[in-house]
Amino acid sequence: MSRVYNFSAGPAVLPEEVLKEAAEEMLDYNGTGMSVMEMSHRSKAFEKIIGDAEKSLRDLINIPDNYKVLFLQGGGHQQFAMVPMNLMKNKVADYINTGQWAKRAMLEAKIYGKVNLIASSEDKNYSYIPDLKELKISDDADYVYICHNNTIYGTKYNELPDAGDKILVADMSSDILSEPIDVTKYGLIFAGAQKNIGPAGVVIVIIREDLITEDVLPGTPTMLKYKTHADNNSLYNTPPAYGIYMCGKVFKWLQNKGGLEAMKKINEEKAAILYEYLDSSSMFKGTVVKKDRSLMNVPFITGSDELDAKFVKEAKAAGFENLKGHRTVGGMRASIYNAMPIEGVKALVEFMKKFEQENKK
Repeated sequence: MSRVYNFSAGPAVLPEEVLKEAAEEMLDYNGTGMSVMEMSHRSKAFEKIIGDAEKSLRDLINIPDNYKVLFLQGGGHQQFAMVPMNLMKNKVADYINTGQWAKRAMLEAKIYGKVNLIASSEDKNYSYIPDLKELKISDDADYVYICHNNTIYGTKYNELPDAGDKILVADMSSDILSEPIDVTKYGLIFAGAQKNIGPAGVVIVIIREDLITEDVLPGTPTMLKYKTHADNNSLYNTPPAYGIYMCGKVFKWLQNKGGLEAMKKINEEKAAILYEYLDSSSMFKGTVVKKDRSLMNVPFITGSDELDAKFVKEAKAAGFENLKGHRTVGGMRASIYNAMPIEGVKALVEFMKKFEQENKK
């Protein structure tokens, strides 16, 4: 069977070149006579794998020397707890609610301290990013928290809140590496790998060194202290070794593509093809305010549950997988991460045009 066009929100499509390279190395990595899956994380071979992966990521994003890169486990959900456990010194934090993952992060933070909701787009089912100009940052807040790109709802911050002298924390799980970012604007960035980087099981944390201390909330487990992992180069315990190896390959693939400036151009071109069709279609409609549209996740609807279901079914039969939208939005969602080739987006639009012609009332 030939490969399908996989529009899943995560675990998501990986670059075909990377998968082929990993397949070739499956039984014997670099002359070791074993797979990376079988390799000790204390071995010289794996130390080089994780070291090279970190260097490639630093080069891609231009991460300053005073930031640590951590390869952890537990996904974004574990970060919802680790962030307040490590950063909530005053037991107060400001959150902006732009979707389900920001909301879950808020609920988790409430276990550890006071959470101030300083802006929200819940009133219109998260179809926009709130106005950031009139934000009232709390004087006693330890940090300001955002979800940079909202996977379910297809919205994205095109400007950042002015957090003043507060730490800005960002969940970038679904758009990290899709375009250049200025790391210095953030105190901490985290990203689950399974959307735009690599296989499920790895979460990457980029954290400013002055935030890594023993001064954490009482009762914080050893494994949930950033300092534990920073002091041990992400090797305090057995890390998600194969996942890190795959992430490293994706970082190299991105470098070979020309880096994040080049990826931004490609991603803007891919998104424009889909959004332009949605804006001209009499059947399909996007669900997001235009200025806040994501380059990575594109939700759309027909307005008919029956027609939506028919589209998803016929699209699957035609080789377009995982287009069903999240239950809170309905309709469809195409996730067009870095590894989705432009040919896949063009093919999807052609299929949508055909479906529209065949199902006109």
